[in-house]
Amino acid sequence: MSRLCFLSRNYYGLSGAGNKAKTDIECTLRQMGAANLGLPTTFYNNKVVAFLLNLIGIIKMVFCLRRGDVLLLQYPVKKYFAFICQVAHLRKAKVVVIIHDLMALHRKRITLETELSRLSKGDYIIASNEAMKQWLKEKGLQRHIGALGLFDYRSEAAPTSKFQITEPHRWSLVYAGALVMRKNSYLLELARTAENFDLHIYGNANGLPGIAEAPHAVCYPFTPADEFISTADGDFGLVWDGDSLDTCQGDFGEYLRYNSPHKVSFYLRAGLPVIIWREAAVAPIIEQEGIGITISSIGELEQKLQQLTVEDLDRMKKNVAKVSHRLANGEYFAEALKQALATL
Repeated sequence: MSRLCFLSRNYYGLSGAGNKAKTDIECTLRQMGAANLGLPTTFYNNKVVAFLLNLIGIIKMVFCLRRGDVLLLQYPVKKYFAFICQVAHLRKAKVVVIIHDLMALHRKRITLETELSRLSKGDYIIASNEAMKQWLKEKGLQRHIGALGLFDYRSEAAPTSKFQITEPHRWSLVYAGALVMRKNSYLLELARTAENFDLHIYGNANGLPGIAEAPHAVCYPFTPADEFISTADGDFGLVWDGDSLDTCQGDFGEYLRYNSPHKVSFYLRAGLPVIIWREAAVAPIIEQEGIGITISSIGELEQKLQQLTVEDLDRMKKNVAKVSHRLANGEYFAEALKQALATL
């Protein structure tokens, strides 16, 4: 009898979005009855210990994999991806690969040819979203390809509505995450020039010198994820990357065309509708679900917010609550995996 299987590993804590997304997927797999063929999930920060645990887990998988199994791998796998796929096929098992990050697109870490060669070793590929799916097809990946949409965000925390919104209303936009000049220097200008909104910034303000003194910025220290979900103070979560107010550019900005930012799911779990670049891969989902606003440039924000009513925001927040429930229960990944299993 065929089994749904996965290979757990050691994660360097959960502060990084990638590790959180991967452990959330493992949680959903366990709920779906999947068998972990590796060692139990661990969170050691020692690189030598982590390497040994991951290697032992792979060796264990070699002996536990059976004919007819379906093995779920989370890509990129730092080491032994090709070896794992080869072992699976020798055992007459199938490999489903879910993509978290495309290294050929993100910071150009490897060549496109190398990336496609690696991915072609899987039998079914779950792209992060429809835009990434189409890009992979256009580049010649000859495999069954599905699309996830949004990464789930599992947490027992629930957002709380602390304020009654009335008109006239000065909007508040939340930005949470690492603050560095090359990734989000646009926040400095935005915090100085905004007319009808304030920026609520969660993170290390030292990364953007001057942001704490900007007239329209309210700075908070780093806040643990569950606490943020329960207490985030704002009307919208802002997803924008680069140094320009006109468009998302540079490596981080351009990557929005193809990836599904974990930050989007994070904001939605906190009950915040999203403001995002219209060219972003997940922008169609934001529009279709009615869970935020898409913009071509930051310059559109003032007018967009002026046209918005509190009834509009209330409607968005009700839609956000529905999507947040799906994210909290792992439904996006579960649906994408069920489609993969049906295809195989």
